[in-house]
Amino acid sequence: MSQLSPGVPAHGVHGPPSRLSALGWVALIGAGVLLAYLIAHSVTGESAAPPGGEHVGVPEGYRAPPPWACIPFAGLLLSIAILPLLPATMHWWESNKNRLCVALVFAGLAILYYLFVHPMTVNHTTHQTYTGVASVVNVLEHALLAEYIPFIVLLFSLYVISGGISLRGDLAARPATNTAFLAVGAVLASFIGTTGASMLLIRPLLQTNSERKHVRHTVIFFIFLVSNIGGCLLPIGDPPLFLGYLKGVPFLWTFGLTVPWAATCALLLGVYYVWDTVAFKGEREIDLIKDRLVKVRLTLRGKVNLLYLGGVVLCVGLVDPGKEFLGLGFKPFLFLRELLMLGLVGISLWSTAPQIRKDNDFNYHAILEVAALFIGIFIAMQIPIEILNAKGPALGLSKPWHFFWATGSLSAFLDNAPTYVVFFTTAESLTHEAGAGVLALAGGQFVLENLLVGISLGAVFMGAMSYIGNGPNFMVKSIAEQSGVRMPSFFGYMLYSCAILLPLFVLVTVIFVR
Repeated sequence: MSQLSPGVPAHGVHGPPSRLSALGWVALIGAGVLLAYLIAHSVTGESAAPPGGEHVGVPEGYRAPPPWACIPFAGLLLSIAILPLLPATMHWWESNKNRLCVALVFAGLAILYYLFVHPMTVNHTTHQTYTGVASVVNVLEHALLAEYIPFIVLLFSLYVISGGISLRGDLAARPATNTAFLAVGAVLASFIGTTGASMLLIRPLLQTNSERKHVRHTVIFFIFLVSNIGGCLLPIGDPPLFLGYLKGVPFLWTFGLTVPWAATCALLLGVYYVWDTVAFKGEREIDLIKDRLVKVRLTLRGKVNLLYLGGVVLCVGLVDPGKEFLGLGFKPFLFLRELLMLGLVGISLWSTAPQIRKDNDFNYHAILEVAALFIGIFIAMQIPIEILNAKGPALGLSKPWHFFWATGSLSAFLDNAPTYVVFFTTAESLTHEAGAGVLALAGGQFVLENLLVGISLGAVFMGAMSYIGNGPNFMVKSIAEQSGVRMPSFFGYMLYSCAILLPLFVLVTVIFVR
């Protein structure tokens, strides 16, 4: 049975430092979440508002940042794209500590901008403006407490729990086998989340293809289908749809996206099958013989972790700080959802045989890479998000395809969850009463369904356009590179995504979101 290359991250760091056990990591993160809660409580006097609150417009006298203020965010994106390519920095960039330093530098520039250049922000949930140091506190509260902590805890929980599920085996690495892997992943993504499905399937897919030399395109299509497009049938599939559920979209409404989901997945699977067939013919005969000789049936160990994944899904769907818990008359306190998910992680680490994660070559390098980069992204992107909040309703968007491309284009580079909320609010502002083609939201508001289809498909589908469009993208890239697959650079990946996905999205526009 062939084995994946050992998951040795940069500088030989395997997961957490040796003095901290796996459970110690959970305790450390849990302590950080509790500290964040205490900070939020001391700053605001109450629990900070959860993300996805009601957008109530721009206060009188408020002025949005100018476009040039997006330089810190653009600089961080360019660093992610360029530093891995330069001979002088490519090895330096492999360290997550160095990635964190770069991310914090650009985050610091954004904070200095709010402190000295544009000392005014608005909380679009409470309609309150802040100036001076209070504006920086407002920015950090929104970026870190309302967005980053829920985001990274959810990804961490799915990543660690999925790492306790071992799907092992070595099938014949033929085009039909690989296509079946991608198809199964595209279905699972809606039911256990794009992160859960990605972490469950990427390692056995890489193991199956370990004898082949042409594997890069398989990982790229995996990111397209499993890490992004597959997750649009349920709110738990992808974070923007979850925020839509919190804003009143019925839980099962997203099943109405089944036809565009199925058509897009089918076309991508067809393109992949043809591509992999051509690549398969280019493999060396000795490698194909080795692949045929080494076959092991798929076996699933750590099945109890499927129950823990279900628990994470229930936490996401039921424990909302902005709503009563199961109609019992009380609202969960801030970060209760995150603490419950971390509790499930702790139970998973305690109850799962360590050998399973060892067999998975499990380590924390990939999730730490996401954590290091996205803390800077979440802070620096507050400037472009604030511009969108202020200018979004005046952009002249009126048709479904307007919302599809506006939401999608920004979701490729900004986090797709807050981008979804901005354009959801814009669409909601265009709908004031019930009628044909109007969806009634749980809070009594209304939104045109065809606009919501465009927003939902744009946010989920176009998260596949870049490595930073959705959290699992970076993790899959990192795991593939640890396993010996040379993945394309930031811009190199976008050459693939633009060439393959943009024509497909034009078809989606013509057929589904006109």
